[in-house]
Amino acid sequence: MKRLVSFAFASMCGLSAVAADLPATPVKPDQPAQPAASWVDTAPTPYGPVMMQQAAPPPYRDYQMNRILTPEEKQRWQQLAMPMTTHMAEVDAREAVNHFAVKYQAKPGISFDEVVESMMLRANQINLKYVGKNEISKDFKVILNDNSAPRIEVFSFCDIAVGRDILRVIPEMVVFMPCRIAVMEDADKKIWVLTLDWDVTGINLAGKQMNITPELREGALAIRNKLDSVMRAGANGDL
Repeated sequence: MKRLVSFAFASMCGLSAVAADLPATPVKPDQPAQPAASWVDTAPTPYGPVMMQQAAPPPYRDYQMNRILTPEEKQRWQQLAMPMTTHMAEVDAREAVNHFAVKYQAKPGISFDEVVESMMLRANQINLKYVGKNEISKDFKVILNDNSAPRIEVFSFCDIAVGRDILRVIPEMVVFMPCRIAVMEDADKKIWVLTLDWDVTGINLAGKQMNITPELREGALAIRNKLDSVMRAGANGDL
C-alpha cells in the first residue's frame, strides 16, 4: 500500500510539474506569456494511461506564473489518475493519511518544551530558518472552549536560498512553503514529531528528464534531510 500511495503521489507531482519545472530562460519583459504545450494521454502504465507532454513548453521568465488550468483539464487529469488513487478506498481515512506522514515518538522522559528547544537548536546549527509557529491547541481552548485537546504546535521553517531558487522556476510551489514540523501530544500524552513525507524519488527522476540544475535538485533534497535532522533532534532531546 505504501508503495502504491508513493507511486500515486510521485506521479501527481511529476505530472503537475512537467509544464513548469524547467530552468528559467531570459525572455524580453514585454513578451507575453505563451500557452503551455499540449498534452495527450497515450502512455500506457500498469495503472492505465498517463498524460504525456507533446512538446517542451516555451521559455519562462524568473517567477513567471504558469497558466491557470481549466476545470475540464483538472477533471481529465483526475480521471487519468483514478486507477491509482481508487486503491486508497481499500483502507480507512486514518490509514490513508498515515501514509503521507513521517513521525518520530519522543523518548520517554523528554518534555514537550525540551523537544521544541532541541528542534530550534538543531535548526539553527544547520541554517534552517525558523519563520513562525501556530499554537493550534490554544485556539481549541480559547475559541472552541475545548479544554480536552492535547498540546499541539506547528513550527514553520525555510531554507531561504533554496526556496528562492525553486520559486524562480516554479512560483506555484509557494503553496507548499514554508516547511512545517508539528509537535503533538497523543491520547496517551506521548509526544510526537511529524511532518509531510516528501517523496524524493520524484525529485531525483525530475532531474533526469526536466533539465533541473543539479544544484537546485540537491538543494531541494537537502531540505528534506534538514527537516529529518530537526525532527530526530527533537525526539531524542538533543539539547
